[in-house]
Amino acid sequence: MTMADGHEDTPKDVQAVERLKRWAISGAGAAIFDWGTPGDYDKCLAFYADKMSPGMIHGWCATLHKEATGASPGHAPGEEAAKHA
Repeated sequence: MTMADGHEDTPKDVQAVERLKRWAISGAGAAIFDWGTPGDYDKCLAFYADKMSPGMIHGWCATLHKEATGASPGHAPGEEAAKHA
């Protein structure tokens, strides 16, 4: 368990975050973000802009991107191929 904003995460907190990750990576969110294509990270930032604090959004989207594609934003295989096309 980790401490975030002065409280210890509960098992319910951890489960909720895992559900959000699954939705974003392999659920309906995956179609919204279109991971591995140019602009996927920006789509994530735009989607979460009014849903979380600005101080968290970049880290959250970078984590989702890495888990979905295996690479940091801008470096997924589909994005790399588009840069060289």
